[in-house]
Order: sequence, then structure tokens, then C-alpha cells
Amino acid sequence: MNADEQGKTHFDLIVIGGGSGGLAGAFRAAEYGARVALLEPALLGGTCVNVGCVPKKAMWLAADIAGKLRMAQSLGFAIDQPEGRRCELDWPTFIVHRQRYIANIHESYRKRLDASGIVVAPMRAHLLDANTVECENGARLSAPRILIATGGHAVKPEIPGAELGGTSDDFFGWSAAPERVAIVGAGYIAVELAGVLQALGSRVEVFARGPRLLEGFDAELTAQLSDDYCQSGVRLHFGHAIQALEADGERVRVRGADGSLSEAFDKVLFATGRRPNTARMGLERLGVKLDARGHIVVDELHATSVAGVNAVGDATSDVQLTPVAIAAARRLMDRVYGKREGQLDQQNIPTVVFSHPPIGKVGLTEDQARARHGDNLHIYRAGFRPMLYALAESPQRSLFKLICVGQERRVVGIHLLGDAADEMLQGFAVALKRGITLDDLRDTVAIHPTSAEEVVLMR
Repeated sequence: MNADEQGKTHFDLIVIGGGSGGLAGAFRAAEYGARVALLEPALLGGTCVNVGCVPKKAMWLAADIAGKLRMAQSLGFAIDQPEGRRCELDWPTFIVHRQRYIANIHESYRKRLDASGIVVAPMRAHLLDANTVECENGARLSAPRILIATGGHAVKPEIPGAELGGTSDDFFGWSAAPERVAIVGAGYIAVELAGVLQALGSRVEVFARGPRLLEGFDAELTAQLSDDYCQSGVRLHFGHAIQALEADGERVRVRGADGSLSEAFDKVLFATGRRPNTARMGLERLGVKLDARGHIVVDELHATSVAGVNAVGDATSDVQLTPVAIAAARRLMDRVYGKREGQLDQQNIPTVVFSHPPIGKVGLTEDQARARHGDNLHIYRAGFRPMLYALAESPQRSLFKLICVGQERRVVGIHLLGDAADEMLQGFAVALKRGITLDDLRDTVAIHPTSAEEVVLMR
């Protein structure tokens, strides 16, 4: 880097945002010898590391252990507890471990940034032009290329009393499981937090505006997940739009659009959507095109409407998954600095919701496949109770589903609901992208006894 007479400090690349996508882009560019500046006013790692994937999975693991401990007792394991008490999580102790894990990630980032020679500025910035960024302290940086990776943030609906509810960000600040919790929403975050809280001792009710959980996942699997949740004690209210939240002393009630009023809850969490962090950055003045929700419009190469300015991650309209942001940033830097061809293939991206049990998908749902291929479909299902749940006489069930098309029965959709579905899906996603057929699966010898064998044994 160097400075000119106007006081600008020059780099090859300026990255605005130190979340997963921004860090991936910065590291990959530095590997090619680029001089990189990274601007991030908050904690490194963005949503995923600090209030998303990482702490969420930690809480999911704690909830999973809690469920296994309860089954262990029913199977004959002696787990000593005071009379009348369940096996409960000591939240403060667990949070120490969770935050220690996150602190180690932060430290790892700092070491890699130092080793890569990346200049980190812990401050906000806005664009003056396509090659110049002004930091909040007045410093100006310039580069022939700018990468925007500012992510997004949770939002609350604009209804009376919204301030009485929190978001997933607030959940990660809790130090105990509230006795009664209402969750408003039916997407990833709502489903995941509902499962975690119910497993850790809360009584949870979910208020969904639509008719089902997880719009975009296969309807049969989400119906089974709803049944599993009900069996675990979660109360689901579908077709229940929220009009307002109302205070009831220290507690909160949910007012429905139909005028109904719920019982009082200790906490209410909104899981009703996220917005991109694209305001007050000078994008509109520069001519960077935004969509109606404020996402940066990018093409298949993640170029914006302004030459030299690129964007990745949740600030764009890409699929809002951490691995998507990372892959997009790396491929962009491979093209720019490594002179390598290629772009991110956004077809058949696998994804998992860490519900209880997990639900995952890759490819088309049955409805999507029918819209695309008509009736030329072959649908295969395997519904079963995993061995552990059968041994413990738990009602929780798994459901696996394959969507195949054509005479060759090419697999175009794989849908898994059940224990370890999150770990199973990765390999099957590779197979789907390679164009496997049902016969390929059937020609594979099963691993027995496992849940995964059901995928290759479907008939």
C-alpha cells in the first residue's frame, strides 16, 4: 500500500465487511499477492460466527444432548437428579464454553489476517466513487476493485408493541431458558429456536402466518416435522397472523389479526425476516443498483451495475447461506487475481435446518419437479423410526424422500428428515450434482444398521 498527495492510501482490493464472505474474499485475494484492506466495525466473522450458525449450532448440540440424556434415563442409565427435577442445562456454564469457542475463531482470524498482510480497519465506511472509500475517521482508501460483503440484520415487523419482542440476536444473550416462549415465524430461525428451547426446558408456541413450516422445503417432510414438534410439546399455530404484542406486567401476550389474545409469555421472539446492510453506504449516489428490499443487484459473476464494484453474501439476493457467500467470494478472487475461469453454480445447493430432528434438502421438491417435468416423475419414500427412538419408545419419526424424473429415473431431489440428516446430505448432494440415477443408488451396498441405508434401499 502507498499514499498519494491527496492523502489516499492505495490497495489492490478494499473489502467492506468482515463476515464469512468478506473474509473469504480477502484471504483468497491475498493468496494471489493482492494488497488488501478489510473494513469491519464489529466482530470478525459477521452474523454466522457471532449471532448465527456457530452459536446456533452450539445451542442445538446442547439441546440434542438434553434429549439424549432423557432417552438414556428411559433406557436404564442412572442419571442422578434431585427429586422431581429433570436433567437441566446450566446455561451460564455452557455459554462460557460457547463463547470460548467463538473467541478462538476470532483469534484464528486475527492471526491469519496478520500472516496474510491484510490491513484491518475496525470502522464503517462509505463509497465516494467506484475506487475510493472514506472511513468514519476521515481516512480515504483507494483501489481498482471494491468488494461489498456487509451482510444483513434481523428485523421486527412494524406492529404495535414490537419493542416487547426480541430477535435471534437477543436469544444469544439469554442466560436461562424462559418458562414460556412465543416465536413468531415459520422459517429457518423460528424452527431452529423452537426446537432448541423446547428441548432445553421452555414451553414453546410458534405463531405462523402461513399454513406450514419451512416454505420451500418438501411439504411431506415439513408435515412430519410438525408432527415431531407437536409430539415433543411445541404448540404450532398456523394461519395465525400477528396484529400486536401487548404487555401483561413483566410478560407479553400475542394479539392475533383475528382479535384473539394468547396467554402470557415470558419472552417473545420474532423470526420474521432479515434485511441487507446496504443503507448509508453511498451506493445509490454511486449508481449501484438495489432491488426493492435493498439487496445489491449482481450478475452471475457477482458484478454490480458499477464497474470495479462487486458484492457477495446476504447484502445481495443470493441464497442466504454462509457457504454460498464464501464460495462466491473465492471464485470471484480466483477470476480477478488468479485468472481462472468459472463462476459459482447456484443450482442444487444443499441446505439443512437444524431442527429436532434436522431436515435437509438438495435439488427440487416434489411440487417444483412437477411444475418443471409434469407427471414424468417417480417418487420414493421411506418413513421409519430410528433404532434409538424405537428402543426408547419415543414417537419421533424420520422421513426420507427421493424425486426422480424420466425413464432413467434421474435423481433431481433428495429430502431427508431425521437424526444425522445434516451429516448424510453432503455426500448425497455430490452424487446428485453428478447426475446419479435411482439404479446408481440401488447398486450401492447399504451400511447396516443405519438411517442412511434407507436412501439406497428405497423402492
